[in-house]
Amino acid sequence: MVHQDQGKLVQMVAADVGLVAPPSRYVLSEENRPTTVAQQAKLVIPIVDASRVAMPDDVEEAAKLRSALQSWGLFVVTGHGMPKEFLDEILEATRKFFHLPLEEKQKCGNVIDGVKFQNEGYGIDRIDSDEQILDWCDRLWLQLQPEDERRLPFWPQNLRDLLHEYTLESGRVTMDVLKAMAKLLNQEEGFFINMVGERFKSYSRFTYYPPCPRPDLVNGLKPHTDKSVITLLLMDKDVGGFQVLKDGHWVDVPMLGNDLLVVVGEGMEIVSNAIFKAPWHRVVTSADKERLSLAMFYQPEPERIIGPSGMLVHEKRPAMFKNSLVQTLADGYWDAFAAGGRTVDFLNVRINAEADAELEGCAVVANN
Repeated sequence: MVHQDQGKLVQMVAADVGLVAPPSRYVLSEENRPTTVAQQAKLVIPIVDASRVAMPDDVEEAAKLRSALQSWGLFVVTGHGMPKEFLDEILEATRKFFHLPLEEKQKCGNVIDGVKFQNEGYGIDRIDSDEQILDWCDRLWLQLQPEDERRLPFWPQNLRDLLHEYTLESGRVTMDVLKAMAKLLNQEEGFFINMVGERFKSYSRFTYYPPCPRPDLVNGLKPHTDKSVITLLLMDKDVGGFQVLKDGHWVDVPMLGNDLLVVVGEGMEIVSNAIFKAPWHRVVTSADKERLSLAMFYQPEPERIIGPSGMLVHEKRPAMFKNSLVQTLADGYWDAFAAGGRTVDFLNVRINAEADAELEGCAVVANN
C-alpha cells in the first residue's frame, strides 16, 4: 500500500540555505552508504558504434556488442546519428523545466482533473512506508508510446516538440540495437522487435539531482535494475555520478559527451534466458553541482506473456524464468524498486537460481 505522505520535493529540501546535512529520511545506514569507488573504476566501459552494428557483415563490431552485453550488461553507443546541438537543446530544456518556479512545475504534477496517476508526472518516486530511505532526486515520468496513450497535460510546454522528436530518434537507435542483439543469438533480426509488439510501451524519466551537502550519506538513485527490455540513457555532460556494479565493485561510468548509454533491462534478461543480464546500477550525488539525465525505457505490450524463448532453452541451459504477464511485471516493478530489489525476485519469477548463482551474488552485493 502506498503511503499517503508523499514527502517533499528534494529540490525544495536542498534549497534550505542552512542545510549542512540531509534530513534523516535520506540518510543511509552506514553499511549502505556510497563508498569510494575501488580500483575497478579504472576499467573501460565498452563502446559500440551504432552505425556499424546495424551493418549485416561487421563482425568486429558485433563481437564488441556481444562482449559488452555478456560482461557488463551495458555499453556506450556512438554513431547514433543525433546531432550535438539537438542533444544539448534537450538537456538545456530539461534544466529550464527543473529551474521553473514550483507552481509552474506542479502544473505537470501527477493529478489531472482530480485523478491521481501514481507514477506519471512530476514529483518524487513512490513512498511505501515511513521507514523507507528516500533518494536525493526529483523526476518527471512520462509515457511516450503508443502515441495515442500520451497524457499531454503532464508534458512541459518547452519539452513537447523536443521530446516527440527525441522519441522518434531514440526509437530508431533502439530498434537497430535490438536487431543486432537478436542476430547475436542466431535469431532473425526482428526477433526482439516482434516480441515487444507493435504497440510496445516506452517511457521517459527526466531526473534532477540537486547538490547534496553530504553526498557520502545518500543515494542519488538507489541501486536497482531496470524493468525494461532495453534502456537508452542521455546523461549530464558536465557532472558524473552514474555507477554500475561490476564483479562486486561499483564502477564509475564517465561523462559521455554526445554519446548515449544502453542498459539491458530485466525484460531482456527474461526473454534471452539470462544470456544478457540486467546490471545493477545507481547514481551518487555531488556536493556542489546539480545533475540531469534522461532515460528512455522500452517495454513489451502489457497484455503479452513473456518468458525464455524456446530456442534458447536446452539441456545445458534450462529455463531460468517462469512465463509472466508483462503487466504483472510492470506493476511489481514499483514495489521491488521501493524495496531496493529486482522484480524477477520480488515476484518469484526466477526459477533456476542455482544455475544463475553469479547474478544472485551481484544482487546481494548491491543491497548491502
